[in-house]
Amino acid sequence: MSKLFEIMSSGKGEIPDLVRPIVDVEAGPAQMASAGTNGNDETPAAAPSEREASSGTTPLPGQVRTLNLRIAATSPLLPFEPSLWRASEQYRILRTKIVQHPMQPRMIVISSPAAGDGKSVTAVNTAAALSLKSEAQVLLLDADFRKSMLHYLLGLPESPGLAEVLKATCNVEKALVQTREFPNLFVMPSGATPANPVELLDSGAWQTLSGTLRAVFRYIVVDSPPVGAVADYDLIQAVCDAVILVVRPDHTNRQLCKASLAAVPRAKLLGVLLNCVPDWSLARRAGADYYYYYGEKSYATKQRGEPRAEERDEQAPTAP
Repeated sequence: MSKLFEIMSSGKGEIPDLVRPIVDVEAGPAQMASAGTNGNDETPAAAPSEREASSGTTPLPGQVRTLNLRIAATSPLLPFEPSLWRASEQYRILRTKIVQHPMQPRMIVISSPAAGDGKSVTAVNTAAALSLKSEAQVLLLDADFRKSMLHYLLGLPESPGLAEVLKATCNVEKALVQTREFPNLFVMPSGATPANPVELLDSGAWQTLSGTLRAVFRYIVVDSPPVGAVADYDLIQAVCDAVILVVRPDHTNRQLCKASLAAVPRAKLLGVLLNCVPDWSLARRAGADYYYYYGEKSYATKQRGEPRAEERDEQAPTAP
């Protein structure tokens, strides 16, 4: 299992950052552990009745491939080392804001003003955070035909995927991958790069597929091309409920950022995620609140010579 998901599952880790409308995070060096040792061995997924989510979604009629994630040590995914845990908490905050948002978005586009801002990595970690809720089946969908990254980031086959489904050369079940490490997380890669991505998305097949996926999954996180770069983005967000815009300090062009914010319909803009923040200075702004993060209070009391939290717990009387 990759450290990315392992640390998120345990409540520790660290990555990008959502600005005021959503959250904040800091980034460190990009290094990941290898994910899994058994390879991408295919096994049939559980029977549809066993995979049905308690949220009332409809199970798929056929079987879905189950594969191991294989994340290389050199993967550009953000680090989830034990010493870098704040981002994991920020993604949990993001998850909470999505789940509790009055709009109740289910199909969410992750985009950016330009390439290199970190939208694909953000899409992976947003979907991962949502999938940790045991009652929710989550789909991570790669709709960026021009520069698909999700299969590379997760070590999964590129095809069959979305392109093949839209071209009607394979069905939805064959294009989906259920991750063995996290049964609630499903991935649909982009598929073989089509010669006509706009035509594939500007079709009834894309609208029909979005309806089919909504019936199966509680949340669908869509990695799309950058806003305004190609016509694909507009066709993707047209069938989705919300948009999260990823920007990166010292990388994102300010004018492109302003143009992207203006291009996103106000009713769909869920928030802005600030990626690769060098130093999350606001972490200590609230004084004692800072020590609510994992391990910080224990460290602080130890420095003052006071008993650590776990020691105080051992000394506390047991409730009847």
